[in-house]
Amino acid sequence: MSLLLPESGLLFWMLLSFGIVFAVLAKFGFPIITNMVEGRKTYIDQSMEVAREANAQLAKLKEESEALVTAANKEQGRILREAMHERDKIIVEARKQAEVTAQKELAEVRSQIQQEKEEAIREIRRQVAELSVDIAEKVLRKNLDGKQEQMQMIDRMLDELLSKPKKN
Repeated sequence: MSLLLPESGLLFWMLLSFGIVFAVLAKFGFPIITNMVEGRKTYIDQSMEVAREANAQLAKLKEESEALVTAANKEQGRILREAMHERDKIIVEARKQAEVTAQKELAEVRSQIQQEKEEAIREIRRQVAELSVDIAEKVLRKNLDGKQEQMQMIDRMLDELLSKPKKN
Protein backbone atom coordinates (compact mmCIF):
# COMPACT_ATOMS: atom_id res chain seq x y z
CA MET A 1 0.00 0.00 0.00
CA SER A 2 1.60 3.24 -1.15
CA LEU A 3 1.33 6.40 0.92
CA LEU A 4 1.39 8.67 -2.12
CA LEU A 5 -1.02 6.91 -4.48
CA PRO A 6 -4.67 6.32 -3.51
CA GLU A 7 -6.30 3.02 -4.17
CA SER A 8 -8.29 2.65 -7.38
CA GLY A 9 -11.65 2.38 -5.56
CA LEU A 10 -11.01 5.60 -3.66
CA LEU A 11 -9.86 7.28 -6.84
CA PHE A 12 -13.02 6.14 -8.65
CA TRP A 13 -15.35 7.50 -5.95
CA MET A 14 -13.43 10.77 -5.72
CA LEU A 15 -13.70 11.27 -9.49
CA LEU A 16 -17.39 10.34 -9.47
CA SER A 17 -18.21 12.78 -6.65
CA PHE A 18 -16.15 15.51 -8.32
CA GLY A 19 -17.99 14.92 -11.59
CA ILE A 20 -21.38 15.18 -9.87
CA VAL A 21 -20.44 18.39 -8.04
CA PHE A 22 -19.00 19.88 -11.23
CA ALA A 23 -22.13 18.97 -13.22
CA VAL A 24 -24.40 20.57 -10.61
CA LEU A 25 -22.27 23.70 -10.56
CA ALA A 26 -22.13 23.82 -14.36
CA LYS A 27 -25.92 23.47 -14.57
CA PHE A 28 -26.98 25.80 -11.75
CA GLY A 29 -24.03 27.81 -10.37
CA PHE A 30 -22.05 29.02 -13.35
CA PRO A 31 -25.03 30.48 -15.30
CA ILE A 32 -26.07 32.52 -12.27
CA ILE A 33 -22.56 33.85 -11.78
CA THR A 34 -22.17 34.75 -15.46
CA ASN A 35 -25.60 36.42 -15.47
CA MET A 36 -24.60 38.51 -12.44
CA VAL A 37 -21.35 39.54 -14.11
CA GLU A 38 -23.15 40.41 -17.35
CA GLY A 39 -25.76 42.41 -15.43
CA ARG A 40 -23.04 44.33 -13.64
CA LYS A 41 -21.27 45.00 -16.95
CA THR A 42 -24.52 46.31 -18.44
CA TYR A 43 -25.07 48.55 -15.42
CA ILE A 44 -21.55 49.97 -15.68
CA ASP A 45 -21.97 50.54 -19.43
CA GLN A 46 -25.23 52.38 -18.78
CA SER A 47 -23.58 54.50 -16.10
CA MET A 48 -20.76 55.37 -18.47
CA GLU A 49 -23.32 56.34 -21.14
CA VAL A 50 -25.11 58.59 -18.65
CA ALA A 51 -21.77 60.22 -17.79
CA ARG A 52 -21.05 60.78 -21.49
CA GLU A 53 -24.48 62.36 -21.92
CA ALA A 54 -23.82 64.62 -18.93
CA ASN A 55 -20.52 65.70 -20.49
CA ALA A 56 -22.32 66.41 -23.76
CA GLN A 57 -24.87 68.50 -21.86
CA LEU A 58 -22.04 70.44 -20.23
CA ALA A 59 -20.52 71.14 -23.65
CA LYS A 60 -23.92 72.21 -24.96
CA LEU A 61 -24.37 74.56 -22.00
CA LYS A 62 -20.96 76.06 -22.71
CA GLU A 63 -21.93 76.63 -26.34
CA GLU A 64 -25.21 78.20 -25.27
CA SER A 65 -23.42 80.52 -22.86
CA GLU A 66 -20.99 81.47 -25.62
CA ALA A 67 -23.98 82.11 -27.91
CA LEU A 68 -25.51 84.32 -25.22
CA VAL A 69 -22.25 86.27 -24.96
CA THR A 70 -22.15 86.62 -28.75
CA ALA A 71 -25.74 87.84 -28.75
CA ALA A 72 -24.88 90.34 -26.04
CA ASN A 73 -21.97 91.60 -28.14
CA LYS A 74 -24.28 92.11 -31.17
CA GLU A 75 -26.68 93.96 -28.94
CA GLN A 76 -23.78 96.10 -27.81
CA GLY A 77 -23.10 97.24 -31.39
CA ARG A 78 -26.71 98.34 -31.92
CA ILE A 79 -26.83 100.10 -28.59
CA LEU A 80 -23.57 101.96 -29.37
CA ARG A 81 -25.26 103.53 -32.41
CA GLU A 82 -28.25 104.63 -30.35
CA ALA A 83 -26.58 106.10 -27.27
CA MET A 84 -23.42 105.71 -25.14
CA HIS A 85 -25.29 105.83 -21.89
CA GLU A 86 -27.74 103.04 -22.73
CA ARG A 87 -24.96 100.84 -24.10
CA ASP A 88 -23.13 100.50 -20.77
CA LYS A 89 -26.30 99.76 -18.86
CA ILE A 90 -27.61 97.02 -21.21
CA ILE A 91 -24.24 95.26 -21.55
CA VAL A 92 -23.90 94.93 -17.79
CA GLU A 93 -27.43 93.54 -17.46
CA ALA A 94 -27.06 91.08 -20.36
CA ARG A 95 -23.76 89.73 -19.03
CA LYS A 96 -25.10 89.31 -15.52
CA GLN A 97 -28.17 87.50 -16.81
CA ALA A 98 -26.09 85.22 -19.07
CA GLU A 99 -23.72 84.37 -16.22
CA VAL A 100 -26.56 83.68 -13.80
CA THR A 101 -28.33 81.44 -16.33
CA ALA A 102 -25.15 79.60 -17.22
CA GLN A 103 -24.20 79.14 -13.56
CA LYS A 104 -27.69 77.92 -12.71
CA GLU A 105 -27.74 75.33 -15.50
CA LEU A 106 -24.17 74.27 -14.74
CA ALA A 107 -25.02 73.84 -11.05
CA GLU A 108 -28.08 71.73 -11.93
CA VAL A 109 -26.05 69.46 -14.22
CA ARG A 110 -23.29 69.09 -11.64
CA SER A 111 -25.85 68.24 -8.99
CA GLN A 112 -27.41 65.61 -11.26
CA ILE A 113 -23.99 64.11 -12.02
CA GLN A 114 -23.17 64.01 -8.30
CA GLN A 115 -26.47 62.27 -7.51
CA GLU A 116 -25.89 59.66 -10.21
CA LYS A 117 -22.34 59.13 -8.98
CA GLU A 118 -23.54 58.64 -5.39
CA GLU A 119 -26.24 56.24 -6.57
CA ALA A 120 -23.66 54.22 -8.52
CA ILE A 121 -21.38 54.14 -5.46
CA ARG A 122 -24.26 52.97 -3.24
CA GLU A 123 -25.06 50.21 -5.72
CA ILE A 124 -21.42 49.12 -5.87
CA ARG A 125 -21.22 49.07 -2.06
CA ARG A 126 -24.38 46.98 -1.85
CA GLN A 127 -23.01 44.47 -4.33
CA VAL A 128 -19.66 44.36 -2.53
CA ALA A 129 -21.50 43.65 0.72
CA GLU A 130 -23.44 40.82 -0.91
CA LEU A 131 -20.27 39.34 -2.36
CA SER A 132 -18.54 39.65 1.03
CA VAL A 133 -21.33 37.71 2.69
CA ASP A 134 -21.11 35.02 0.00
CA ILE A 135 -17.33 34.79 0.38
CA ALA A 136 -17.60 34.63 4.17
CA GLU A 137 -20.11 31.81 3.83
CA LYS A 138 -17.80 29.86 1.55
CA VAL A 139 -14.79 30.45 3.83
CA LEU A 140 -16.81 29.32 6.82
CA ARG A 141 -17.86 26.16 4.99
CA LYS A 142 -14.26 25.46 4.03
CA ASN A 143 -13.10 25.98 7.63
CA LEU A 144 -15.62 23.40 8.81
CA ASP A 145 -14.21 20.51 6.79
CA GLY A 146 -13.39 18.39 9.86
CA LYS A 147 -16.11 16.32 11.51
CA GLN A 148 -15.29 17.64 14.96
CA GLU A 149 -15.45 21.24 13.74
CA GLN A 150 -18.80 20.57 12.12
CA MET A 151 -20.22 19.03 15.26
CA GLN A 152 -19.01 21.93 17.40
CA MET A 153 -20.62 24.41 15.01
CA ILE A 154 -23.90 22.46 14.97
CA ASP A 155 -23.95 22.29 18.79
CA ARG A 156 -23.25 26.01 19.05
CA MET A 157 -26.02 26.86 16.56
CA LEU A 158 -28.51 24.58 18.32
CA ASP A 159 -27.67 26.22 21.65
CA GLU A 160 -28.23 29.64 20.11
CA LEU A 161 -31.56 28.61 18.57
CA LEU A 162 -32.78 27.03 21.80
CA SER A 163 -31.73 30.02 23.92
CA LYS A 164 -33.58 32.56 21.71
CA PRO A 165 -37.13 33.44 22.85
CA LYS A 166 -39.77 32.44 20.31
CA LYS A 167 -41.54 35.23 18.42
CA ASN A 168 -45.34 35.21 18.15
